[in-house]
Amino acid sequence: MAKVLNFGSLNVDHVYTVEHFVRPGETISAKKLELFCGGKGLNQSIALARAGAEVYHAGAVGAQDGDALLATLERAGVHTELIQKLQTESGHAIIQVDANGQNSILIYGGANRMICREWVEDVLSRFSEGDFLVLQNEINCVRELIELAHARKMKIACNPSPIDESVQQLPLEDCDYLIVNEVEGQALCPDAAAGELLSRLHTKFPHSAVLLTLGADGARYLAPGMNEPIKQAAYRLPVKDTTAAGDTFMGYFIAKISNGYTASEALQFASAAAGIAVSRDGAEASIPTYAEVEAMLCEK
Repeated sequence: MAKVLNFGSLNVDHVYTVEHFVRPGETISAKKLELFCGGKGLNQSIALARAGAEVYHAGAVGAQDGDALLATLERAGVHTELIQKLQTESGHAIIQVDANGQNSILIYGGANRMICREWVEDVLSRFSEGDFLVLQNEINCVRELIELAHARKMKIACNPSPIDESVQQLPLEDCDYLIVNEVEGQALCPDAAAGELLSRLHTKFPHSAVLLTLGADGARYLAPGMNEPIKQAAYRLPVKDTTAAGDTFMGYFIAKISNGYTASEALQFASAAAGIAVSRDGAEASIPTYAEVEAMLCEK
């Protein structure tokens, strides 16, 4: 079984339940405030661990406010010895969740944006050819991580989110798995029509397996050498909060792939896990256990 290194973000999430997203110039009252451990990196590591992967998280937290983040990862079975404590604030997010369960997120990088190349080199030196590297775009040094991991012949899975101008400078062509939603995919191929987005991404990144997630419409997967994409339907449950759905999908998918499952099998597990996640409140707290996912699949 390959090891999985997730070099990713760690955030304290401030989640506000609102009737609708606040508009420019508007002041509204939130119905509820909850604090959760989150960040795309943390969410994906927990999903990876709950799906059965041997996962190591690397990154950085604040020395004064990072203990809860580390404890959350450790309870899920994630290795945390590669996380630095820095004399600054941990990253955090302000999340609005509306009456339909949709979310709007503002991120402050904090310690997540203080990764240095020396630390990247030190962490990667502990992993070998065939091990997996999972990345998002909520930390700095993503370019260096891709270049150095590619040179070590690690398997790189990247979800380039949040999409900003820095993504255009990343060597995404060196990623083995490129995992995007429609908004992210459209940003990478801005002139692609909706129905041709997957094929255009496949053409632009011919050496990558492209996984396009479509929310309630499921997911599509197209890898080098495939003539037709794999289509995976969504598991539809009542929607409460979509905050960690994509992270749950990615974590379960890469966990199954790293354990030798086929893409079709991995997509089925990932879709069921994401379906459960959206039916629950919060980010990390919504990610299901492996037993819960298996139970759902047995019911279908």
